[in-house]
Amino acid sequence: MTTAHRRDERRLILAGMAALALAMGIGRFAFTPLLPPMRAEGLVTLSGGGVLAGVHFAGYLMGALAGPWAGARPRAVLVGSLLAIAAATLAMGLTDSFLAWLALRWLCGLCSAFVLVLVGGHLVSRLAGRDGAQGWVFAGVGAGIALAGLGALALMAAGAGSARGWQGFGAASLVLAVVLALVLGPQLPARGAVARRGGGGRAPLSWPLVLAYGAMGLGYIIPATYLPVMARESVPDPLVFGWSWPLFGLAAFASTPVAARLRRRFAARRVWAVGQVVMAGGLLAPALWPGLAAIVAGGVAVGGTFMVITMAGMQEAHRVAPPDDALRHIAAMTAAFAAGQMAGPPLAGLVHDAGGGFAGPLAVTALVLLATAAGLVRDRRG
Repeated sequence: MTTAHRRDERRLILAGMAALALAMGIGRFAFTPLLPPMRAEGLVTLSGGGVLAGVHFAGYLMGALAGPWAGARPRAVLVGSLLAIAAATLAMGLTDSFLAWLALRWLCGLCSAFVLVLVGGHLVSRLAGRDGAQGWVFAGVGAGIALAGLGALALMAAGAGSARGWQGFGAASLVLAVVLALVLGPQLPARGAVARRGGGGRAPLSWPLVLAYGAMGLGYIIPATYLPVMARESVPDPLVFGWSWPLFGLAAFASTPVAARLRRRFAARRVWAVGQVVMAGGLLAPALWPGLAAIVAGGVAVGGTFMVITMAGMQEAHRVAPPDDALRHIAAMTAAFAAGQMAGPPLAGLVHDAGGGFAGPLAVTALVLLATAAGLVRDRRG
């Protein structure tokens, strides 16, 4: 590889990392560490937080379904989505209207799906055969989560309110979005192919992949929404429970480069199936052994696998589909993922507020993960 190619690859990796850190680490996951202070300030109940999360995932589902059509102008849609996520995050700290929050979280969900579909469909294909480089791109999500968690921890230590957190995350996101808008060049084409309803170059959807990816959305989302809440119920000191979310993010950050090394020996589908089994164990730990240690261990297990599965899923979509049809497969998997995300937080919040705790929803989703992992292994296209 020439020096120019290495420079282009590094630029591609950094652009993908930064885009995912903003769209997912902030646009999606800043809500998680800010939910406990929002509850403590009386701004929202746990079930209300579940509704906000569910609306976000409804937007995510709509963005996933529209993802192939967003690929017609990938560069413009990506930049516009990043700017919209940053603006909506900032606006969350400028109002305490629940209705406004619903609209803002929906917008973040819609645009986050656009970013993930476009990064997964274009940047991953540009890095085909470079598993290590792909691993660093997807590590951007974990980096964003860890930074959001550390930022929320600093705010709690300083006694600042949740509004300051939203404003700080939004301002930082706006700066990053503007920088990406200025530097993104040939990494994404100005125009791409729109998904077709018929014709050649198409492969049947792999439903075991779609169902397993949807199960992962359901499986990871309860700790991804309520992990700091679960930790706070065990240890109320924010300087203790506040570390649960940065650890989740650090596990996600480290997991994809490690998984990329495993891909040199094992197929993506095998890495995916094992990741779902580990994630199921991470859900069962706090369900069977309540306490901070099990909650943190479970959070690390889930944080350390959900982006591995995301990366493996994108790689599998490119493997089973023709090059001009991969975006449709990624969009279908992302839609199933969003449907799983939509179901988890509202149901878990309602069960918790009714006195049932989180153990039941965690155990049920663990069983769903194990069943769909078995389907991945048995699928003939594997």
